[in-house]
Amino acid sequence: MRFFPRHKIIFPSVLLYVLMLQACKISYSLSGASLSPEVKTCNVEYFPNRVQHGSTVNPVLSQFFTEALKTKIQAQTSLTLTDGDADVEFSGEITTYSVQPVAITGNETAGLNRFTITVHVRFTNNVDPDQSFDSSFSRYEDYPSTQDFSSVENDLVEKNVRNLVEDIFNKAFVNW
Repeated sequence: MRFFPRHKIIFPSVLLYVLMLQACKISYSLSGASLSPEVKTCNVEYFPNRVQHGSTVNPVLSQFFTEALKTKIQAQTSLTLTDGDADVEFSGEITTYSVQPVAITGNETAGLNRFTITVHVRFTNNVDPDQSFDSSFSRYEDYPSTQDFSSVENDLVEKNVRNLVEDIFNKAFVNW
């Protein structure tokens, strides 16, 4: 019985394996973000405050939200932030900033108040347009009605913005 020399079997096997690897596109990230290797740049437009008149207005909310989204993208991806055209783009506006009573108690007063922020987001993926979306994201935090809103506002804004940014980031970049 005659055997083939080992190199005649191993070389074609290794060559086939290398060719198979080159044909595969793999993207991974320790942050959970799943980006195509072709996506390299990101533009985050300023999110203006378009809350309807009569509502509470926070003059720094637009800047705070926009910067929080940029910071999340920089911390969790290798994308380069740029102005103008980019591989992926975020734009939109803040549409709700409100406080509403909830948990009405027996004497017709609110036991809790609910602070809500809603952001309308247009995400454009110029590399893979099927990943683009136009959606609203809303988050709220409840706080005791015995507390004055101005004394808890900064903490509530920070929590809501952090959660909104996480939701937006996950929809744009995390494909579970």
